[in-house]
Amino acid sequence: MTDAGGRPRQPSDADPYKILQVDPEADPDVIQAAYRRLAQKCHPDVTPGSATRMVAINAAWEILGDPTARAAFDRSRTRVGSANASGGVRAAGPPPGDPSGSVLVFGRYTGWSLGEIARRDLEYIEWLDRMPIGRPYRDEIDAILRRAGRRTAPGRGEEPRRGLFRRR
Repeated sequence: MTDAGGRPRQPSDADPYKILQVDPEADPDVIQAAYRRLAQKCHPDVTPGSATRMVAINAAWEILGDPTARAAFDRSRTRVGSANASGGVRAAGPPPGDPSGSVLVFGRYTGWSLGEIARRDLEYIEWLDRMPIGRPYRDEIDAILRRAGRRTAPGRGEEPRRGLFRRR
């Protein structure tokens, strides 16, 4: 498949972010590094039989390497509905409508409050507690996990924590 300029065209259902194995929020430097790594690994001279994969990698780079083309792709992606279960943003769907607490601006629960997430998926709250991205919500997460009975150790300020690797 080629476009009007004779260049290989990417299939419409292929996501260039998935092809280059990067996050849609990735910096241009990260995308460029991912492209170079995959191009080295999948080049037909290095890996015989990978010409089709290299075409897809180059097509993804054409979109994501150009800031204007990337912005246009991102706009079309949100219009088409990236809120589907195929790994797009907001894969959990729209929030149920009973907000309580801080609202997340990332991940599968984008637009959901911590209380809404806790009512539906307490394991996600526990995961968020372990990840660095959850640090801004640490006190709220701690309170949610205590109410749910998932955390019984004393809270902050009640008893000094000893040891480097102790969990709460």
